[in-house]
Amino acid sequence: MATINLGAIKFNWRGAYDNSTAYAVDDVVSSGGSSYVCILASTGNAVSNGTYWQVMAEGGDVATVLTAQGDILYRDGSGLQKLAAGTSGYFLKTQGASANPVWAEAGGGLVQTVYSRSNTSYQNGGTSYANVITAQITPTSASNNILIFANSMGYYHHSGGAGADRNHYWKLIREVSSSDTDINDTEQRSDADLDGSFAPLAQSMYHKDNPNTTSQITYKWAMKGQGGSWDYYTNHNSTYASQMILMEVKV
Repeated sequence: MATINLGAIKFNWRGAYDNSTAYAVDDVVSSGGSSYVCILASTGNAVSNGTYWQVMAEGGDVATVLTAQGDILYRDGSGLQKLAAGTSGYFLKTQGASANPVWAEAGGGLVQTVYSRSNTSYQNGGTSYANVITAQITPTSASNNILIFANSMGYYHHSGGAGADRNHYWKLIREVSSSDTDINDTEQRSDADLDGSFAPLAQSMYHKDNPNTTSQITYKWAMKGQGGSWDYYTNHNSTYASQMILMEVKV
């Protein structure tokens, strides 16, 4: 009875081509992103030798152009090209049908927000500034701005009854590495003309700051009095709260 050689029942995957390995008919290997099937048993004959190998599937440009994690494939005027992985946080920007895509830095917008709140009662009638509330933020870029919103609710009171007008003054302070800088253009004054009883008064301030640093910043919302027995009771009896919001904005 005649014997018929059917060869391999199925293809035999052998992995990446190795010049020292003996290959049999129907062995399949990979090389350069493509796969090849052995058509004549041999050892040491490269997959480019058509006597021993035939291309099974071509990886082509995709396999050879994309070489690293994050690579993106696109086509320019002549063929497939690679756009290497961009800087973290950048986005892929199209430049239209006649130009190649690029990585681009994100535009302006809110980067981070910090919120601070205090309802600790504080009394101040002296002529030296004292902090009503503070908040800390660490900018992600020295070119970004910090928007500051601060407000406080308190009471004026004159211990001796009715008297002449007395004022209180407010300002914002930036502290970096233990160094303080007044950042609002002028002190903000609140006026009082009371008859000796407690009277509520809300105070607020808003400012845009460009600290030009990536170090941690402490912003302080501070107040002082004019003297003369006029006191300002911040968050009187812890009934109200002072608040500060810091917003880092990319410009």
